[in-house]
Amino acid sequence: MEWQQLEYFHTVARLQHMTLAAQTLCITQPALSRSIARLEKELGVPLFERNGRAIVLNRYGRLFLNRVNRIMNEYQEGKRELEDLIHPEHGEVSLGFLHTLGVHSIPDVIRSFRSAYPQIHFQLHQNSTQFLLDQLSAGGIDLCMAAPQEMKHMQWVSLWNEELFVIVPKDHPLAASESVLLEDIRSEPLISFKKGYGLRKITDRLFEQAGIAPDIRFEGDEVHTIAGLVAAGLGVAVIPDTKGIERANISFLRVRWPECRRVIGIGWIEGRYLSPAAERFRDFVIDYFGS
Repeated sequence: MEWQQLEYFHTVARLQHMTLAAQTLCITQPALSRSIARLEKELGVPLFERNGRAIVLNRYGRLFLNRVNRIMNEYQEGKRELEDLIHPEHGEVSLGFLHTLGVHSIPDVIRSFRSAYPQIHFQLHQNSTQFLLDQLSAGGIDLCMAAPQEMKHMQWVSLWNEELFVIVPKDHPLAASESVLLEDIRSEPLISFKKGYGLRKITDRLFEQAGIAPDIRFEGDEVHTIAGLVAAGLGVAVIPDTKGIERANISFLRVRWPECRRVIGIGWIEGRYLSPAAERFRDFVIDYFGS
């Protein structure tokens, strides 16, 4: 079995079309078909169900693909380690972070980091906490900046914590209050984040602590959208004080009880290879927010 056969199989399995796979690999379709047939002969089982030029992985093919994915990932990681050793001042960092961090926290820290390491580049992934954790676990990103979560083999360092506020429309009866209890919005329609978002988990826990079953009317995935819905009089919300929010039609109210805060940290998978660039950025972030 040759490495080229694994590459060909991997491409065909991804595209599930012989002609498209051949074009992608820059070889003829008959040559690709012969390579797949030789691989199946060596393994002693068919890997695809064929329907003309369209082919679909069978159960043997799906099982084999899981192993080939691991082999390809190990190969790519090995190449990356060698390239990093040859060019330690270069490289790329794949960073995942929450939507609410994209306004100022992430741009500020990357700008400061690249002033010292201008040759290091970034792949940025902005999404919900659960999506980022899944990506981190699968090896799709190197580092994750989010609310720390309990996960196997994951390391976290807390960076900062921030207060969460109840926000209400300017004409709301509570708008002039200096502070409130969560109990005060028990009967209010709530605008919340979608399930899977870190802030949704935190607010669900806070309402549970206060003995409240909130009446969630809208679910969003971006803090500015949620603030806009509140400003339109569609409900109230619990959010961090985020730059860029239009404040003309909303009021931010401190919460006396329960304590409404969230922690932001940086996480990575223990024991997984991190490039010198990723390690350098991780250490820079910890020092940046620690000081």
